[in-house]
Amino acid sequence: MQIDMRVMELLASKLCHDLVSPVSAINNGVELIEEIGGSVVAEAMKLIGDSGGVASRRLRLYRLAYGRAGSENALGLKDVRQVAEQYLSGTKITLVWPEDVPSEGAVERRGFLKTILNLIVLAEETLAYGGAVTLHRDEEGGCQLEIVGRNACLNLRLQEALEGSVSVEELTPRSIQAYLTGRFAENFGFKLTHDHSIPDRLNLSLTPLLSESETPIVNVC
Repeated sequence: MQIDMRVMELLASKLCHDLVSPVSAINNGVELIEEIGGSVVAEAMKLIGDSGGVASRRLRLYRLAYGRAGSENALGLKDVRQVAEQYLSGTKITLVWPEDVPSEGAVERRGFLKTILNLIVLAEETLAYGGAVTLHRDEEGGCQLEIVGRNACLNLRLQEALEGSVSVEELTPRSIQAYLTGRFAENFGFKLTHDHSIPDRLNLSLTPLLSESETPIVNVC
């Protein structure tokens, strides 16, 4: 069954919009309750506060990665970088995103930063033991994510999902992110390549397509 990309994005935008306010309210409520004091209350409130913070940071990224907002041309690089950094804060993964990456031309392309965010989520899923994600400019006017960590790679199922060579019925919760990332790249007119020929190192490259006839996703492993 085919699902219209815009319908999916709009639905995701609505869900995130509806959830951001109550999650943020949790943090406000915690601040008030903390004034009561008490060691037990303080410990419980810290747990609630930390959890609320994680949920809020993830929702902000999901809104841009999956929702309609991420498809708009007005998306700012600084804001996107900040959302990505906050998303990975508190995890075992270090994000290195230089201020001049990607190029200005790439940033202006609709959907480029949205797809980068999806790649970062995919990178997180490949780093179960922690590691580092570093963004670099590439020679084709795009961006490369260098993912380094124990067992950092895409298994065959994830590769097939990324390339879109599996049916929707074959997708699983483990492979859905790879599938969505590949489809976003195709939808916005980008070429997505992956290379994990070096152990514990995965490179994901996103570049603008040179022509409509060029293959959208190429496996260079």
